Amino acid sequence: MRRITPELTEEISNFTSPENVAKDESIEVTNYRELRKHIAQLSYANKDCILFYRGQKEDYKNSKSGKSTFYPTLYRGERLDKLELKYRWEKLNIASDIFIKKLKSKYPSKTYIVKRKRIVQWSILQHYEVTETPLIDVTQSLKVACSFAVLDNNNEYAYIYAFALPYYTNRISVNSEHYLTNVRLLSVAPPQALRPYYQEGFLIGEDEFSETYTNKEELDLNNRLVAKFKFKNNDAFWGESEKALTKDDLYPQDDEIEALCKEISTELFVDLANKRSTEISGDYYLSFMSKWIAIEKLLFEYLGKNNDHKYLTSAGLIKKISDSKLRMRLNRARTQRNFLAHNVDNNNIKELLSENELEELHLDLQRYFQSHY
Repeated sequence: MRRITPELTEEISNFTSPENVAKDESIEVTNYRELRKHIAQLSYANKDCILFYRGQKEDYKNSKSGKSTFYPTLYRGERLDKLELKYRWEKLNIASDIFIKKLKSKYPSKTYIVKRKRIVQWSILQHYEVTETPLIDVTQSLKVACSFAVLDNNNEYAYIYAFALPYYTNRISVNSEHYLTNVRLLSVAPPQALRPYYQEGFLIGEDEFSETYTNKEELDLNNRLVAKFKFKNNDAFWGESEKALTKDDLYPQDDEIEALCKEISTELFVDLANKRSTEISGDYYLSFMSKWIAIEKLLFEYLGKNNDHKYLTSAGLIKKISDSKLRMRLNRARTQRNFLAHNVDNNNIKELLSENELEELHLDLQRYFQSHY
């Protein structure tokens, strides 16, 4: 997407410059009222664009450039190799196919645009966290963004980012001048999908999509970053007249599309297994991949909080485990994951880990972190 030079207010210019918004520290605000005042002034200053927001628990910065970075899930990882990228695209395409079949079966006379447009399928799969996609979630609601920033957040601060995007004119707006697509999810998702309506969700991506890329920096939403703020993660931020949206507000119950997406998540790994080897059952593939995702989550949850480790891959994080036997077992599981994911012969795979071994590895990693952190 095309990089812009944001228009800053006089007050914000005391903290940063248009060229260094992504690199400089976030501007601390005392309360929600102060934040809204900044946003109002920024909206007026950047009148040729419309502001969208994203709330996060942490300010994730690239280890090399030192800039805040906002990549779509499909492109995340500083050392993303071609095999892993190919695997993620394969997963996405299979997930889309499963989604269409289920949608046609359950709602045969509705959701025409979902069945016809691949980008709408991707938007829903991204929003419901089924698999990696080339899109990134934002919202037009500042309150929703702030609520996400504090949701399940045990850190001292929460972070809010404002992005200047072209005005959207349609449910799916493709802007070839800015190399950007904006999907207004609440206009294209079926009414059975409650989450996009509660979150006022939009999905942002390139104007054209390719399974390869020449310059990864063009995929970073920080190209449109106008300002970034942080605030103390406490009730005092909201004041007397406001309060954060709850988890039930953001993730409503009885969401039919959420239930459907959970089915897709299960069948996705079964289909991947069938494409790879008749000797590996879909049930085993699903069991292993689900457990490996849980193991990676632990690694990033405990070790990824360290600023020096934020951008390490799972292989890099495993090296930080001091227990040599546990480290060896984790590397064996990681090697098996790559073998199953990439369908590449590996002489190091003598025998697949049993489901009991995987479960024990996950439990031992939990015990390790509980005793060390």
